[in-house]
Amino acid sequence: MMTTQSSSLIRAQDRYMAIWLLAVCATIFAMVVLGGVTRLTGSGLSIVEWDPIMGAIPPLTYDQWMEAFRLYQASPEFQYKNFHMSLDDFKGIFWFEYAHRLLGRAIGVIFFVPMVYFIVKGWVGKTLRLKFITIFILGGLQGALGWYMVKSGLVNDPHVSQYRLTAHLGMAFVIFAYSYWVALGLLLPAQQMIKNAASVRLSRLSYVITTIVFITVLSGGLVAGTRAGFVYNTFPLMDGSIVPNGLFMFDPLWRNFFENIITVQYDHRLLAITTFCLITAFWLMSRKAKLSVLQRTAAGLLMLAACMQVALGISTLVLEVPIALAAIHQGGAVVLFSAALFALHVFRTSK
Repeated sequence: MMTTQSSSLIRAQDRYMAIWLLAVCATIFAMVVLGGVTRLTGSGLSIVEWDPIMGAIPPLTYDQWMEAFRLYQASPEFQYKNFHMSLDDFKGIFWFEYAHRLLGRAIGVIFFVPMVYFIVKGWVGKTLRLKFITIFILGGLQGALGWYMVKSGLVNDPHVSQYRLTAHLGMAFVIFAYSYWVALGLLLPAQQMIKNAASVRLSRLSYVITTIVFITVLSGGLVAGTRAGFVYNTFPLMDGSIVPNGLFMFDPLWRNFFENIITVQYDHRLLAITTFCLITAFWLMSRKAKLSVLQRTAAGLLMLAACMQVALGISTLVLEVPIALAAIHQGGAVVLFSAALFALHVFRTSK
């Protein structure tokens, strides 16, 4: 028979592990924002080697800096684009990419060391252990995927593949989502939500919203990868029209959705508007339904995050992608995704 004291201890253990996972989510959030800054400053191809261990140590002497610069000078980006750069200019872009990679390593340590501690302490059951190991494996794959993305810009064309960039961004959101979901499960394992016809409809709609938010994030990766945000900087019209010309000028047709900057930007706009409309409908429905305080809070936070993200997106576009604002917009996508996941969690219903 479990005592009240042992039940309290188990709850405390779950709370500690949830706080740890939320800290991991916070570092992933920082990683996404820093990745955006790295891309926008043109720093992503400044380190042309992948050394997971020794690469954690930056150049410390003049000779080491010159060696790193020499390697960069052999890359297509320097030869075709940045041939005017001095060593000091190179250092300016090096530190952004170095910080991005260092934070990636730090996330691995922040996750792995406490995970081992919790397992050794006997706090982690079989199912939860499998979830932790899955997150760790996904993190390792993300590091390899990041290098795979960088490699695409080190051969011939000094431009990373938008397909690989989008995959790298999408994987970051998948790892964030899984970590966040597990944390929510530990913090709110048996919340009694109000279940009625309205809450069931809202639960189903929350699945749709979470899915379309993720798809919109992926479309944003394509916008970043094709630099589509630097053209057609007006809203709501695009090239003076609601539906611009040239949406399907590539052959075969499917290439337009991934490589045609007109279609890529148009799709992102359309997805963003659709997402905002769905979230608005969700919030209005929640206002009329009989719900718990937590459910109402989740709906309100989702609406607030959507409003902020739309404002950031439009501002980033019409101001022609200023670095700071674009980075905040990328971070806003994580906030909106978090709000959607939180709403999904608190509105979920048993079948």
